[in-house]
Amino acid sequence: MNPTVLDRSTDVTPPNSAPPLVQADDLAKTFDVSPPLLNRLLERKPRQLLHAVDGASFSIDKGQTLALVGESGCGKSTVARLLVGLYEPTRGHFHFDGQDAHAAFQAGGERSRQLRERIQMIFQDPYASLNPRWKVADIIAEPMREHRIVTDKAALEQRVGELLLSVGLAPADMVKYPHQFSGGQRQRISIARALATQPEFLVCDEPTSALDVSVQAQVLNIMKNLQRERGLTYLFISHNLAVVHHVSDQVGVMYLGRIVELAPKHALFDTPRHPYTRMLLDAIPKMHDTGRARTPVQGEVPNPLNPPTGCSFHPRCPHANARCKSERPQMLDFKGIRVACHAVEEGRI
Repeated sequence: MNPTVLDRSTDVTPPNSAPPLVQADDLAKTFDVSPPLLNRLLERKPRQLLHAVDGASFSIDKGQTLALVGESGCGKSTVARLLVGLYEPTRGHFHFDGQDAHAAFQAGGERSRQLRERIQMIFQDPYASLNPRWKVADIIAEPMREHRIVTDKAALEQRVGELLLSVGLAPADMVKYPHQFSGGQRQRISIARALATQPEFLVCDEPTSALDVSVQAQVLNIMKNLQRERGLTYLFISHNLAVVHHVSDQVGVMYLGRIVELAPKHALFDTPRHPYTRMLLDAIPKMHDTGRARTPVQGEVPNPLNPPTGCSFHPRCPHANARCKSERPQMLDFKGIRVACHAVEEGRI
């Protein structure tokens, strides 16, 4: 297959097809993690910049799920916070339903309020994301009060009860406090809170990683059912490839702040192209491969404050050559599968 270099400026939406609901173009976020100025002057050290996300581009169609996977520290959660407006991008753009989302977030006022109704987030830790001093009724009702969606007390109570039922809890649970629930039940409360503003796009930052495996399945099934019933669009962040296989329509693999492979789910799991994707998939235990030695994920993630030159994966890659060590690979398109890898481009793997 002949690769082509992606150029967003020439992208054309096919006739009679709806544009994507979510479009991220060259998103980047850099943090200044330098010591205090006096320390740097005394020690004669330069500023230290952490490139947490470095040029992430992707799109999500309405009603679909994009999963972002990768090892800890690769920038997945930073992408999530960029999309909900908790971080301002250093570079790049995020368009939601055709409008510049970050411009709307910064403008404040009615534009920002309407956008925040349509975009909500489910956080990773159900123990830390709920106020322990509030009853469940207040936790779920807060977004509706804040956005002035429902203000009447009786209507609020009825709406909270409906939301609790939609996530498999009972309306009677609204008078309880978070500590009276298990981890899985708390995450259901978090999902109900996220649904309170009737959003179209949910950013899910490892929503099941803190839960037991059996509870994970219950929460994932609830999320899948809600997506079907309400036409929700998800960005699903996880390091668990089994979970990703269950929930996603397309998968983006991140390494050290960059998306190195982006493909439909079945294409990525059946024929992974990037060496890092192959390494992650080889490390998964398989039911029918009993007795076969598993390939562990080789090496360590480099220091993000001092990333390798060229391709950031080359110190761990069995296919690296001189070009990989000196030249940063561009994202190429292989008939719908996007890969940033010199070895794939040259046909060496």
